Amino acid sequence: MVGPPRPQFVLFGSSIVQFSYSNHGWGAILTDLYARKADILLRGYSGWNSRRALQVLDQVFPKDAAVQPSLVIVYFGGNDSIHPHPTGLGPHVPLPEYIDNMRKIAIHLQSLSEKTRVIFLSAPPVNEEQIGKTLSDKFNMVRTNESCRIYSEACLELCHSMNVRAIDLWTAMQQIDDWMNVCFTDGIHFSAEGSKIVVKEIVKVIEEANWEPSLHWKAMPTEFAEDSPYDPVNQDGATVNVSESDFHRTIEWDEP
Repeated sequence: MVGPPRPQFVLFGSSIVQFSYSNHGWGAILTDLYARKADILLRGYSGWNSRRALQVLDQVFPKDAAVQPSLVIVYFGGNDSIHPHPTGLGPHVPLPEYIDNMRKIAIHLQSLSEKTRVIFLSAPPVNEEQIGKTLSDKFNMVRTNESCRIYSEACLELCHSMNVRAIDLWTAMQQIDDWMNVCFTDGIHFSAEGSKIVVKEIVKVIEEANWEPSLHWKAMPTEFAEDSPYDPVNQDGATVNVSESDFHRTIEWDEP
């Protein structure tokens, strides 16, 4: 491990998480926002469902780890919601089992430490027509907006009952004009515009949570932020501490 130690934020989920550094994705945006403040750790597994996640939960989040994450953002549900395949194979997980799996995941994460915070992302909507055009030759699956809604609502209801912070991606995505054509790269995975929505919702939850210590990127201390004679020199000949400056940000970001 390199130092100094920073708070760890873990992104845990399926391909929505694994691909979150592609196409100016939401994982990349979070990493940019939290530069010199927190380490963003990617634990995304394409194709996975809540059943598979539960099988490895102790390996990804061991309870005896010397350092526990400050924040875990969890996404499973879209693959679970795929309609059952006639062979019995595939990622589909029946709704009652999905709810139970997510409950067990939440309980495990909450037990890691008193300071570990958890946010669940619900299943987002999909563009069914775009899925047919881009993925039908690769996968024999049926993934509908209606099934995503059902699993999204189940996730949100579970989180409400357990006092776990949750983000309703199914609704949030559909609040912008022409969402079906601008939010996805293939009907499922997020474009840059779709990822901006995800980050805005995450930042909103973190800010409203009033956690102590705060996990909002603007409130967290910046590593090595002290003044230094090696800082850049301005036009007046004085050094300028640029550790808090936003000029380094490579991804366009508009605070909600």
